[in-house]
Amino acid sequence: MTEDAGAIYRAPVGTHDVLAPESTRWIEVVRRFADRAERFGYGLVITPLFEHAEVFERVGASTDVVRKEMYELTDRGGRRLALRPEGTAPVVRAYVQHHPTPPWKAWYVAPNFRYERPQKGRYRQHWQLGAEVLGIDDPDVDVEVIAFAHGFYVDLGLRQVRLRINSMGAPSDRAVYIDVLRKYLLDHGASLGEEFLTRAEQHPLRVLDAKKEEWQDVIERAPQLTEYLGDAARVHFERVQEGLEALAIPHELSPRLVRGFDYYTSTTFEFASDALDAAQDAVGGGGRYDQLAEEMGGKPTPGIGFGIGIERVLITCEAEGVTVGGDGPALDAFVIDNGLGEASTLLVAALREAGLRADRAYGGRSVKAQWKLADRSRAAYGVMLGADELARDAVAVKDLATSTQIEIPREQVAGWLLARREERSK
Repeated sequence: MTEDAGAIYRAPVGTHDVLAPESTRWIEVVRRFADRAERFGYGLVITPLFEHAEVFERVGASTDVVRKEMYELTDRGGRRLALRPEGTAPVVRAYVQHHPTPPWKAWYVAPNFRYERPQKGRYRQHWQLGAEVLGIDDPDVDVEVIAFAHGFYVDLGLRQVRLRINSMGAPSDRAVYIDVLRKYLLDHGASLGEEFLTRAEQHPLRVLDAKKEEWQDVIERAPQLTEYLGDAARVHFERVQEGLEALAIPHELSPRLVRGFDYYTSTTFEFASDALDAAQDAVGGGGRYDQLAEEMGGKPTPGIGFGIGIERVLITCEAEGVTVGGDGPALDAFVIDNGLGEASTLLVAALREAGLRADRAYGGRSVKAQWKLADRSRAAYGVMLGADELARDAVAVKDLATSTQIEIPREQVAGWLLARREERSK
């Protein structure tokens, strides 16, 4: 194989393969999110991997996601399509298309695609969990959505995740603020270079979430959006804060939190981890987007939601020393075939149908080699069926952690192993 061919037959830059046992942690993260979604009354929504590019242009033509990072293509019919760069727009498009009864509460797990510089936990293909509520404008819904996300981190065992909240106000509030902010930035950032001035002129809100160190002094002294909230937006935001306090969800006001998309209105929020580097501490976030459905041709429909990157969550768990999945035996039982063939196959099948995680060796390996495979499989027990055991209609069961061994009637082995698994889970 040539060097060039070797490069081709690798995962593309910015993507990665997830193999066991790492994939077991992914499964556990998704399982816990799905369980929480069910308890909150959210149903799973599955949208296409790609959409018409115009769907994503609604998230904000001025955003880096649309201008620089979106994977766009033209199909054979001449249609402009784009791989999904974020999760909210496809869900809103599905709502506009299918008209589910509001309030519509949906959750998703899906890959997103962005052409950006790969970093630890940030890939060009990354997986996101998310939840959206469409069809009701109520600050208590904002509280519910934030509580959903906050409780998910708690369920995982994370203790260093902080909640930042802000309000983007009504569109009219934001329009006034943008004019004030633009004037301030241009007046005070004249020495910061062409990039700063261009962004300040064209997209002043994008300056607020910039990470460039030399810009921070000007950004820190900028006017705050909350100073320009109208009465309705102020009352809404105060009610959100009261709801979070009632649920004892710690939060901090972050007046410069604007998130990365233009569709946000009113409540915005972000979860950040103190266990991660401050420049890359975000582990999830979202907000309200009350005009997005209308911009896609639907009726005026309020909405709010959030997204959480699976890779970011797992890195945060690692940073906090939290184990998610993969901490117990991979299998309940590994069946050792002592020359009986079909009888062992039937035993493995019976254990699996009883709900146990069971496996066996193939290829005519020796009993000694099979026991080595059993150890490597991280099974809790080895179950051996030989001629002597078969004559007694029994199996030999060995605890692979302690090497203690007992004999159990074959018809009772599944129940015995299930009982041991239940004991381990307590």
